[in-house]
Amino acid sequence: MLGREEVQNLLNKLAASAPKLVEELVPKSMPLGTVVKVLKNLLAENVPIRDIRGIAESLADNVQFSQDPVMLTAAVRVALGRSIVQQVNGMDMEIPVMTLDQSLEHILHQATKSGADEWAGIEPGLAERLQRSLASQAQRQEMAGQPAILLVSAMVRPLLSKLLRHVTPTIHVLAFNEIPDNRQIRIVASIGGKSAA
Repeated sequence: MLGREEVQNLLNKLAASAPKLVEELVPKSMPLGTVVKVLKNLLAENVPIRDIRGIAESLADNVQFSQDPVMLTAAVRVALGRSIVQQVNGMDMEIPVMTLDQSLEHILHQATKSGADEWAGIEPGLAERLQRSLASQAQRQEMAGQPAILLVSAMVRPLLSKLLRHVTPTIHVLAFNEIPDNRQIRIVASIGGKSAA
């Protein structure tokens, strides 16, 4: 369990080597509770928080744009992109990914823009077909010895990650801006369209 005490201890250890960074971050720029939420968000998606300095630097760089833990988590994920991709795909330079059909991603993007919670605003049958299609394709990729990676826009990544981790926890949902420049992507499946298959 990660709480305020544990996060404060991590920040105290970081302060020994980077005092100005910690001083600038908590409580000057953001409350400790926001840092706790960001770290919990990362852990919920199996993103290690060992690089607390990198996480703190990313938070300090992005706090002027948002205090929202979801937005800050997305910014931290971009900063940790290289290690996230390495954890999921190893050292392979080519990343096999599933993508969403452009029209389906547009529907999801509109739902997130409208502030809809979870799948609200999305036709229930479409959501169910999407989950089934992704689970089926993830299983095919795993049987082929490949990680199940869904690559989507940064805007819809948090929504899809949150919803899929309960239904298909083996799918790693990454945003395009989290992929390091030196890696190549190979699309192995495109999910979507009217059938979401």
